[in-house]
Amino acid sequence: MKLVFHLLLVLCLLTGSLQAQVVKPLVAEEKWPESDSTSKVYTLKGFRHGVNFFPKVKYPEVEYTPGSALTFDKYHTADVMYYWMKKWTEQYPDLLDMYEAGHSYEGRPVYQVTLTNKAAGKATDKPAAYFEGGRHSGEVSAVESTMWLMKHLLEAYGKDPQITQIVDKNAIYFRPVNNPDGHNLYMHTAQFNRSSVRPVDNDGDGLFDEDGPEDLDGDGYILQMRYKDPKGTYIIDPRDPTGRLMKRVEPGKGEYSIESEGIDNDGDGKFNEDGIGGLDLHRNYPENWRPSREATGRGWTQGGAGEYPLSEPETRSVVTFLLSNPNIYIVNSMDTSVPMHLRAPSTAPSSAMFPEDLKWYTLFDGIGKSITGYERAGDVYMDYSGGAGNPLFGHGPDFGYWYYGAIWYGDEIWNTGRATKDYNDDGVIDELDRLIMNDQEYDGKMFSDWKPYQHPQLGEVEIGGWNPKFFTQNSPPDQMEKWVKNEALFNIEMLKHLPELQWDNIEVKRLKAYKQDSTDYQIKVNYRNVGKLPTALRQADLVKIVRPDQVRISLQSSSVEGEKPMAKILPETNTSPQRSGSGRNVNQTTRNAGYAQGGSVNSVTITVRVYGNHEIEGTATVSTTRAGILPEKSFVIK
Repeated sequence: MKLVFHLLLVLCLLTGSLQAQVVKPLVAEEKWPESDSTSKVYTLKGFRHGVNFFPKVKYPEVEYTPGSALTFDKYHTADVMYYWMKKWTEQYPDLLDMYEAGHSYEGRPVYQVTLTNKAAGKATDKPAAYFEGGRHSGEVSAVESTMWLMKHLLEAYGKDPQITQIVDKNAIYFRPVNNPDGHNLYMHTAQFNRSSVRPVDNDGDGLFDEDGPEDLDGDGYILQMRYKDPKGTYIIDPRDPTGRLMKRVEPGKGEYSIESEGIDNDGDGKFNEDGIGGLDLHRNYPENWRPSREATGRGWTQGGAGEYPLSEPETRSVVTFLLSNPNIYIVNSMDTSVPMHLRAPSTAPSSAMFPEDLKWYTLFDGIGKSITGYERAGDVYMDYSGGAGNPLFGHGPDFGYWYYGAIWYGDEIWNTGRATKDYNDDGVIDELDRLIMNDQEYDGKMFSDWKPYQHPQLGEVEIGGWNPKFFTQNSPPDQMEKWVKNEALFNIEMLKHLPELQWDNIEVKRLKAYKQDSTDYQIKVNYRNVGKLPTALRQADLVKIVRPDQVRISLQSSSVEGEKPMAKILPETNTSPQRSGSGRNVNQTTRNAGYAQGGSVNSVTITVRVYGNHEIEGTATVSTTRAGILPEKSFVIK
């Protein structure tokens, strides 16, 4: 008994001690490789047949620790951006909320913010826009554009009347880094990949990620290798006296072959054909999805599609968020590089769209080009392919229009470092002009000169070429702000076109008096859309992602209660003057009002029967899916 007593006493003491302490979680909070300053190695999750870890790299073009201010003369890691998002949430608590919107393949949180004036109403009660970057691992210019826009709206709020009105009347959702796994791999190692780091068998040999690139010379970049090969298809361009520029020639007439920097790890004679990942989050949307392989060999397929629509958690979290927030009207899920204002359709020509919807897209194409200076704007299927009619399946713009009925762009930022003029006055703008531009305007820094290297399989090679991360795929940091700012200004212009509801008047008109001592009154509820876009696109109505505008009137409960009510809201077909016998009498009704075009007045008429000589008070409200709501407005029947 004493033993039992002592055990109980110890248990009670321990319990009391535990109650007085902060209970720590059983599983320690995960430390991600990008945040682990003690390790020089970046390790991936998931099983793959190739290398799963890489040396860490710190690029001079990237800010790895938050500074005193967020500037756009360097790129930023995800951790730096999250620092600023959290800081702004604390600095602007009345405007900004930050939260986890999902998780990546490796389990990282996908952070998102909602920007709106909370005092002016809930975000879900306002028209909304959604801006996203970082779906593709290395297309970090898009990430910076979302951050530039967020910072600009916050800092201009209360100072710039137009920006203040945008934030007051609308909700703006930002997801700067939708693919944090790929983004961090890109920023912290020499590696690059398309999107998700989920292992994939890209070359169909049954192995996953077994032949990725290697940074053989340790300069932090995956460049190119050139080597002497009598069967090669390249020569040194005779126009370039420095011997840097390579020119493709016909088979049998070359002196060199070119491969990306690395080793043939699987011995199949190919270099780097199965690196990290391989899925494309921008081919994983449910609309017009196609598999990467199909059984007949005669059907359409789509590389990088994933196992099934929305198989990837990053894309799935986007779609579920959008479907749960159908007030979102405008989307720009940005990438790099072309540059181009890129939109639906992705699997059909623009003529397949409703003409009244297409006119808005065409308008935004022109507005975008006027702001950014991009030469190209238009649909994926025809305009992006140069008129060839090449479909992209499971593509965001197709989902955005056909499935979600929104204005949806997937803009491409930056020009791949192409020459902007004919530097040598030979009548064409080509790679030689690009090389001259590099020497004259970039002090030669964008091209790494060829340097000898003893390759374990190829023997003597030379490694060199264009900077793949901060010239070809993204702009040099000193040019970045111009590009990301212009893209953000286009997004602001789209925000200015969102619909906006305002009350007009509520008209009460006496229609007819009956001998049974009752009178019918017409209540005409008028409201305006003072914005530019209609309250919904026609496609949104077709796929039932939105409801028609709805007008509701409510009468005082006391006026319709009892055996002899003072008033009754008539159904649209009822003409009987009787007080009873037509079912339960209610004090409110909701009627569809269609969709209000920009700059127009919409009206709904409702008939109310008043019994006897009574003054009846009522209210009206207007509710829309994508143009917000109008608060109650009173009227009196007398």
